[in-house]
Amino acid sequence: MSRYFVLLLLISVSFSCTDIAFDGQDYNQDVITHAQSKAVFRECQDFPNDTQVSIALIEKGVIRFYGVKRENDTIVSVDNHKSVFEIGSISKVFTGTLLADLVIEGKVELGDPINDYLGVTLKDHHEITFQQLANHTSGLPRIPSNYRLLEIDFSNPYKDYDEIKLLEYLTDHLTLDNPGGFKYSNLGVGLLGYTLTKIADESYEDLLQSRIFSKYGMTGSTSNRNRVGNMLVAGLNPKGVVTPNWDINILEAAGGILSSVSDLSKFAMAQFVESDEVLALTRESTYGGYHMGGAIAGIGLGWMIRDVEGQDWYWHNGGTGGYSSFMQLDVQNRDAVIILSNVSAFNSKRVNIDSMGARLMHSLRKNDMQVPENQ
Repeated sequence: MSRYFVLLLLISVSFSCTDIAFDGQDYNQDVITHAQSKAVFRECQDFPNDTQVSIALIEKGVIRFYGVKRENDTIVSVDNHKSVFEIGSISKVFTGTLLADLVIEGKVELGDPINDYLGVTLKDHHEITFQQLANHTSGLPRIPSNYRLLEIDFSNPYKDYDEIKLLEYLTDHLTLDNPGGFKYSNLGVGLLGYTLTKIADESYEDLLQSRIFSKYGMTGSTSNRNRVGNMLVAGLNPKGVVTPNWDINILEAAGGILSSVSDLSKFAMAQFVESDEVLALTRESTYGGYHMGGAIAGIGLGWMIRDVEGQDWYWHNGGTGGYSSFMQLDVQNRDAVIILSNVSAFNSKRVNIDSMGARLMHSLRKNDMQVPENQ
């Protein structure tokens, strides 16, 4: 695979009631309908050996977990609901949640420019707002232009892109293309997270732990891989060979979180609590009117919003060199699907994870629990 082709892949990869008890969540493990299991096995059959897929299904606020692993060309059920995976761009939802938390606290407003918090002057005196970074309307490119191809370790492509290079980009190379229009940007959300750390004078990891993970009992979630130990499932490259984990460095807010479906189900359940002002703010549409997958979509603070028969579904997916993920919520009906896997974002069948998520989500919507054939 040529270095230029890998760069193109990197550019295209996307880096989710008062009676809820987060510390002792009630669930029935491995309870899944025949139609749902058929959908899972159908989408997993082309993945390499040692692939793991971990799934949380939430139906009307009831959580069920299901996991599979491909061994010796056979798909078997496994208990991996607490196993940890890189979640890729689902991290952007958590960065948006940190922003919402600071907004509710009165530290910033969505329309404020980030310029005053960076300690440097942006090239050509451009102004960029917090909201623009959170909903991909800043005009920033997907990755910075000083992300140098010839210096990249493609097995861990972001590890050397540090604060010095980010500030160099902002002061010397910054360009904005059609500000106000939608342009998905890993750089933008990475910059958002960096700016929030400057405001709070805390690391991104500390912000996550203090403002989100501890609040919702997400004890196995982190942006520090050293904290997860042997709970981490090894990532696989497209050929099924173990591949290095990604160190996303200064852009970690765009895709650097590790978590489990057990933890992410707690975060999903929290979305159903109407009194949670922070999470409600993340789901408010801040931009809309572009087409994606045939549906009119919008964007909140991190969440993508899909119109499904007049109801808003909130979703995000993610991918890194060794992992792919999917998360989608129907808040009105208290339904959700969360999928974590060690399927590489560069695997030609990576789209099967999204397809699996869509089929499972629609299965929850149908009273007879039958999965539609052409989703």
